[in-house]
Amino acid sequence: MIINQMKQTFFIFLLALLSFSVFAQSPAPKKEFYEIREYELRFGSPASNLENYFKNALIPTLNRLGVKNVGVFKEIGKSEPAKIYVFIPYTSIEQYATIKNQLNSDEKFKELSQDYNSLLPDKAPYARYTTSLLLAFDGLPQMIKPGTEQRFFELRTYESFSEDAARRKRKMFNEDEIKIFYNTKLYPVFFGEVVAGEHQPCLTYMLTFKNMEERDANWKAFSADADWKRVSALPEYANTVSRIIRVFLEPTTYSQI
Repeated sequence: MIINQMKQTFFIFLLALLSFSVFAQSPAPKKEFYEIREYELRFGSPASNLENYFKNALIPTLNRLGVKNVGVFKEIGKSEPAKIYVFIPYTSIEQYATIKNQLNSDEKFKELSQDYNSLLPDKAPYARYTTSLLLAFDGLPQMIKPGTEQRFFELRTYESFSEDAARRKRKMFNEDEIKIFYNTKLYPVFFGEVVAGEHQPCLTYMLTFKNMEERDANWKAFSADADWKRVSALPEYANTVSRIIRVFLEPTTYSQI
């Protein structure tokens, strides 16, 4: 009996050791690359011209070319002029470059975009759009698609006064803060270092909730969390954020997030 128990214990230990060895040798997940477009709509021009382009041309083509989970969002508490946000996740910066070239030459995409491209200047749906390019964090190398019950989103950008301050804030997220987010039910969709775009140096991330009430309650829990208070008091992370920009969003009916 004792010998059998010893054999069983040794077998369990061996399995655990092998499992740890395989896990330790597994390569880290490749970090994704994100594009965020912010469209400023023209006053008096129907947004449907732009939304039909997203729904019937851009998103189906991106899906066909291998890009999944394209998000399209509108602001809650509408700004003037109104804005539409488009989130496009790529598996890598190489895929971003490849897709960009493919869109320029794809005949099916040109066919689907014909109505949009035929709009005259007085019917143009937007005044301008800006693009930000982001590299996913080490602590969350791939986006997490939220459940269907989570339809309230918060997009947050943290500006820093210097490149080193931005680096330290990313480190803070990667090593400590993302864990605290999960512990206090601040569920992320993505975290990204902005490598090109406005508000540099900065980072941008998105959280998802059921509604504003849940959002407020979970942020309150985060602020009161003992681990957050400990980490935020560390001298290494002092003066890492100089300004926070936040936008509350709701997905369109055709958004894939």
